Amino acid sequence: MNLLKGKTVIVTGASRGIGKGIALTLAKNGANVAFTYTKSVEAANNLLKEISSLGVKCKSYQSNAANFEDSKTLVENILNDFESFDILINNAGITKDNLLMRMSEEDFDKVIEVNLKSVFNMVKACQSVFLKQRSGSIINISSIVGLKGNPGQSNYAASKAGMIGFSKSIALELGSRNIRSNVIAPGFIETEMTSELSEDVVSKWIEGIPLKRGGKPEDVANLCLFLSSDLSSFITGQVINVDGGMLT
Repeated sequence: MNLLKGKTVIVTGASRGIGKGIALTLAKNGANVAFTYTKSVEAANNLLKEISSLGVKCKSYQSNAANFEDSKTLVENILNDFESFDILINNAGITKDNLLMRMSEEDFDKVIEVNLKSVFNMVKACQSVFLKQRSGSIINISSIVGLKGNPGQSNYAASKAGMIGFSKSIALELGSRNIRSNVIAPGFIETEMTSELSEDVVSKWIEGIPLKRGGKPEDVANLCLFLSSDLSSFITGQVINVDGGMLT
């Protein structure tokens, strides 16, 4: 398929996990890919080679989406390299879990900064391009934790819930310019991060999933593909769960 042929996508935090799956899936469907990473140089280089082998243009950028000036510079560099872009996928995120009584102010602030403020930074930096071309698709990767909460993740839940409110507001602000803003809320997705969890923790997650299994990065990526393409041209301001029915 070439649903995105000729289009360019920006994916933040794409060196591994869900971000990597998104970048690969969109590239396989014809998109040129600009992706960011922070520390994983080797992983980023491997992904760059893999995507480039698919016959699309790809470039990696070491950038901190949580920093406003870094985000502005990143978008300027992408414009210089690709001339334009059509899709922004905000995937960069971290966790610093702890019960509230043990959570430091620093850990709360850091998660909000990386997970939520990065979305503001990137959308703000990309907005003028989307407005000028009167089109664009913004996809923000939140979490079901942002919808239901989770013990020990008050900072993470707050950041992911904030992404939802931000995305719905942007959908209302920019819809008249043919700019769409949607949210994907993954549930338990099997990645390098979740592979470090104990069997007991994984079993408890699986018990609460009607489909009785975890998801794959491709499950999130396939929805990104749909929301990036013209197949979803009348969909904006929505939160779509990819959770195996966990919140049904």
